[in-house]
Amino acid sequence: MIHTGGTLVMRPREGRGALTAEGLTADLLAELPVLKQVAEIETRLLFQLDSSDMQPENWVELAGVIHGSLDKYDGVVIVHGTDTMAYTASALAFLLPGLDRPVVLTGAQKPLFAVRTDARTNLIDACQVATLAVPEVGITFHSTLLRGCRATKMDAWGMDAFGSPSCPPLAELGLGVHLAGHVLPPRPAQPFDPRIEPRVLAVRTFPGLEPRLLQGALTSGVRGMVIEAFGAGNVPRLTRSLIPVIDTARGLDVPVVIVSQCPRGNVDLSAYEGGSAAEAAGAISAGDMTAEAALAKLMITLGRATGGRVQAARDAFAAALVGEMTPR
Repeated sequence: MIHTGGTLVMRPREGRGALTAEGLTADLLAELPVLKQVAEIETRLLFQLDSSDMQPENWVELAGVIHGSLDKYDGVVIVHGTDTMAYTASALAFLLPGLDRPVVLTGAQKPLFAVRTDARTNLIDACQVATLAVPEVGITFHSTLLRGCRATKMDAWGMDAFGSPSCPPLAELGLGVHLAGHVLPPRPAQPFDPRIEPRVLAVRTFPGLEPRLLQGALTSGVRGMVIEAFGAGNVPRLTRSLIPVIDTARGLDVPVVIVSQCPRGNVDLSAYEGGSAAEAAGAISAGDMTAEAALAKLMITLGRATGGRVQAARDAFAAALVGEMTPR
């Protein structure tokens, strides 16, 4: 069990009501001894972070710790804040493509010390899932296991915080545990590759988005761009057209990846004129990937690119590597 911080282990800062991860304890077994009935658990305190402070270099460090420990444990549980959990889960899926055992992230909407908390159930469920034959990076929350690179945070208020609109749950935990049929098979271990390129920009398209802002980003050192487009991948092509931005990016060898703003969106750049023009200018479809997964995949792809960045991204997004998109 690896602790990175997050609401589950937070307590109010003295003199103020704001929750903090500072000074957290790694010994959740003492606070929740029932975990000893689920598995033999060792704990490690890696970070003390509100997940809003999680950075790509933290993903790499976390993945390196997991990769170096997999042969010693039957599964890994990561205690993580909910705000960026989907980003971390996506990054881990691509940083750890060769898995033969579960890596499970969990957290809570209310901290463990609270009377009404989801922390206890989530933590117990995550530990149980980590003993099962689910060789994937997943998120366990509200008695459900989701594929990590298909999950997104849907609710900041309710206990059912995460959803996976384009991929059914990997497991549901009720009176028993029901495993779905689309769980990935075990994959052989691969050498750990820590390379990642964080100079990637994610932009949500909206009426009035000024293309000059994106042109400025291209000249300031951006190495890749994820555009959250309308519907099936549509972007403005008349007033404030984004097509010249995409064309300029291609000339600078900066890949532009298109995802849909819709939770159940599937990008089809041939469906409308805006998407078709974007594709002709060099845009790359991410299919039904989440924005979090597309961003993580692009960062890791660019970090490992040995030739042209656009071609490396085009090749990477042409197929699912770890179940992050529906095969085309």
